[in-house]
Amino acid sequence: QLQASGGGVVPPGGSLRLSCAASGFPLDHYAVGWFRQAPGKEREGVSCISSSTDSTFYADSVKGRFTISSDNAKNTVYLQMKSLKPEDTAVYFCAAMAVTGVPPKTYWMFRAVYEYWGQGTLVTVSS
Repeated sequence: QLQASGGGVVPPGGSLRLSCAASGFPLDHYAVGWFRQAPGKEREGVSCISSSTDSTFYADSVKGRFTISSDNAKNTVYLQMKSLKPEDTAVYFCAAMAVTGVPPKTYWMFRAVYEYWGQGTLVTVSS
């Protein structure tokens, strides 16, 4: 089970940190992705971390602004978001997929490869 939290309302240029806590399985055996879905739009991949392959990935739209990290002791993955823009407004979801030892460089952004999903947390960027 995955539990996403940390959403809220923040002005443009502000920051938020989202958390994705897992229960029932160790996240360090999985790649964890963050997705977001804005009203009327498709769910899109934002970032992914694979602790076992020491790899992280980002969508071009968030590179340099978002940082994904993990705390294996807490079985939690974080998404630090800075310099937020109104277009970052969306419901953010975390998801987990089993890893094979190869970094999921070419497919981390596809929803279908993820086995577990958390509920969403709403991020609103507005003045």
